[in-house]
Amino acid sequence: MNPVVARRIKIGIGLVLGVLIGAFCRVLHIPSPAPPVIAGAALVLSMTLGYLAMDRYCVHEALHRDHCGGPDGGTRK
Repeated sequence: MNPVVARRIKIGIGLVLGVLIGAFCRVLHIPSPAPPVIAGAALVLSMTLGYLAMDRYCVHEALHRDHCGGPDGGTRK
């Protein structure tokens, strides 16, 4: 599957799930797990964006991959 399409599907599923959870909480009169003020929502958004940025840009290859054990625990010779 195309990575762009897969990403859009994940975003769509996340948005639909968020709306359903919000509606479920409202119908049952239980507190919503989301922050009720703009500052709290901005904090959640900034934490999410920070997590995604670090996940995307701080990826590096293992320097000592040859010394890592495989499925049986042995190293490459």
